[in-house]
Parts: sequence; structure tokens; C-alpha cells
Amino acid sequence: MTNFTVPKSLSPDMQNSLLNYMRHRSMLVKNGMEQSGVASPRDDRPRVTAVMPCLNEDKTVAICVTKALACFERLGLPAEVIVADNGSTDRSVEVAERAGARVVHVKTKGYGAALIAGINAARGKIIIMGDSDDSYDWSSLDGFIEGIEAGNDLVMGNRFRGGIEPGAMPALHRYLGNPVLSLVSKLAFKVPVGDFHCGMRAFTQDAFRRMQPGSPGMEFATEMVANAAHSGLKIAEIPIKLYPDKRDRPPHLRSFRDGWRHLRYILSHAPDHVFVWPGVLMILAGMALVLALLRGPVTIGSHYFGVHFIILGAMLCLIGATILPMGVLAKMILGLGPPDRSRVLRTLLSRSWLLEGTLALGGAALLCGLAVDSLLLLRWLNTASGMEDTVHLAIAGSTTIVIGIEIIFFAFVLFLARERLEKDNSFGSTQD
Repeated sequence: MTNFTVPKSLSPDMQNSLLNYMRHRSMLVKNGMEQSGVASPRDDRPRVTAVMPCLNEDKTVAICVTKALACFERLGLPAEVIVADNGSTDRSVEVAERAGARVVHVKTKGYGAALIAGINAARGKIIIMGDSDDSYDWSSLDGFIEGIEAGNDLVMGNRFRGGIEPGAMPALHRYLGNPVLSLVSKLAFKVPVGDFHCGMRAFTQDAFRRMQPGSPGMEFATEMVANAAHSGLKIAEIPIKLYPDKRDRPPHLRSFRDGWRHLRYILSHAPDHVFVWPGVLMILAGMALVLALLRGPVTIGSHYFGVHFIILGAMLCLIGATILPMGVLAKMILGLGPPDRSRVLRTLLSRSWLLEGTLALGGAALLCGLAVDSLLLLRWLNTASGMEDTVHLAIAGSTTIVIGIEIIFFAFVLFLARERLEKDNSFGSTQD
């Protein structure tokens, strides 16, 4: 009779459950009667792979592995469980292997790094990822698998719809951090996901290759959904319950550090909202002020609009003319995404006269500003009176000169960026 050992840290019920499961599997292997629902060394092509990142989780990883294997066996699916160990110094590796998992050792530190390594090692066509702290119910994966088999590329769990048990999520995360970051992400990436940072989700191998997430830290969760949206993948959400984790140590998550990393990723990967539209609005508002005050101060009712307001308009024009080109370049750096995205930018970039046209636009603005300032110079040379009435016109002319010079230099950078896109064949890459 083979002797099995289980971690003493588990509850008595879980110890008995794990022992019975391991004895059952041993009997099947010995008799050559492996059931199709669980992966074994003879299973060459599992249907599903569960991937669990792990860092010192010896008190909970066996529970998660056992639950996942039992779920796959119940569903009759050939499957495997991979534990992506991120350098545990406790007994996590030993415990995970005894529970039936395949352990992948990941040297690069970080939540995302562990998951990427584990997913790359997966053999299943469907991958389900989730934490190994028993905060997610690994025994109830039916909805994720059904969502993928229904034609979705990515199925997200939503903890706010499924229920959050008392003590499972800090109040700061539950009522501020997660809702705010999810709302910002939803608006930035135009994806109908209400819980962007849920750690349990399912996707196909093909979808993961198209998403190409590479962030080693906690922002991996945001990057995956953002890239899925930019790639035009079909995304669905299912309600899941979040339970208090069973660890006896503080979580690896650091609220403000990891929250900033998520926000940083969102802002740097949403050029439309951060650069393009703010730039356009600033230019329009600035031009409206400059044109309205071009001939001098204006009084509307009891309010006097003088030189201070045309200076404000000039400032808005200059800021907008600076950040709008940054947004265009950011979109080109990230990639233009599927053909139905960034249609205007795609059309402009495809024109053979891109450099010449942009140079002509900048040159026209420059010449216009120079003409205005030249007329003012001639007036100054030919008059002995003051020129206080020309201050507004001088501000407008000088602003136009600066914008014209910016456009001219931007034309060459834009041309270089387009050449790089053409060389890398990146006009259809995965970002927007």
C-alpha cells in the first residue's frame, strides 16, 4: 500500500479530501484506467489548463490544485494544473506537486511574470488563471469553460456581481480602488468589463498569443484586457464569488504602489483620451479665444475680456499643438489595431504626400504668422505713436509662428514613424 502525506497545515476535512483523491488517482494509474477528466503522463493533449501563480502559498496551494482537478474530473475534461512558482521559500513546490500539479519555476519576479511563464508552458487549448490563495472557488469553473466554448476569446470573472464575502477585500479596494480603476479602464479601452482586476479569467491559447501581454507586475491584469479589446477579441463576464484568502501572512498586493502601476499603464496606453482629444479641445478653445479677441478687448455684459484672455487662448493653442502630435506618435508606437480602428489616422498615414502635406500645413502657419509680425514691424518703423492697440494681433501672430515651426519639425518625425511602421508591417498590430 502506498503511503501518502498531506500538509498538516490543511484542515482535517481538506486533508481527508486530498488523501482520498490521491489514493483514487493512484489506483487508476496502477490499473491503467486513467479517466479522461484528469491529465496524467499519458495525456498528451489536455483540453484545459489551470494556471496558478504562487509565492509562499504552502497553506493554500494544495487546496486550489485539488479543487481544480476535482472540477475537471467532474466535467469529464482532460486537463492539467500548472503552478507557476515565483521563488517560494516554503514548501509550496512540494505541496503543489503532491497535490497533482506540474510546477514551473519562474526566476523573474512578479505576478505577471509568473503567469506568463505558466501560460506559455500550458498545453491546454483553454487556460484558466487564478490565485492560489483559495480566494477564488476552483471547484466551480463551469461558467468559464462554457463562456469560452460559446465563442468568447476571454471570459472575465466579476466579483462585484458574484458577491464579496466579508473580509475578502479591503474597503479601500472595494469601494474606491477597483471601481475607479475599472471605470477609467472601461472608458479608456471601450470594453464592457465591470471588474478589470479580477484575478480569475479564462481564455484560449490563440487569444493569449494575440493579446501578447508582457508586464511582469500586477498591471498584467489590466494589460491583458486592454490588449484583448484592442485586438478585437470577444470578451464576456460571469459573476463569481470572492472569499477571504486562507493565508496567515499579508497579501503581496500593495495598494498604492500597485494601484499607481495600473493607473500608469492605463494612462500611457490610452492616447486618444490622454493626448488626442484633450489636444484637439485645447486647440479649438484657444483658437476661439484668439479669433474673438484678435481686434482688441471685448466687453460682454459687465465682463471685460482683454489681453489676459488672448494670452490664455494662445497658451491653450500651444499646449494643444504640442500634445496632439504626441498622441499621434503614441498611437503609432502602440500600433493602430484592427482595420476598423483609427480610420482617420490610417487614411492620413497611407497618403504618399504625408511629409509634403504636413510640411505645407506648417509652412502656411509659419508664413501667416510672419506676415502678421512683418506688418506690425513696418507699422512700428513708420509711426511715432504707440502700438498698444496691436498687442492682441502680435500675440496671435507669434503664436501662429510657433505652431507652424512645431508642425514642420513634427512632419519629419511623423514620416520616420510611418517608415518604421511600414518596415515592421505594424499597421495591423494589436494596439489602438
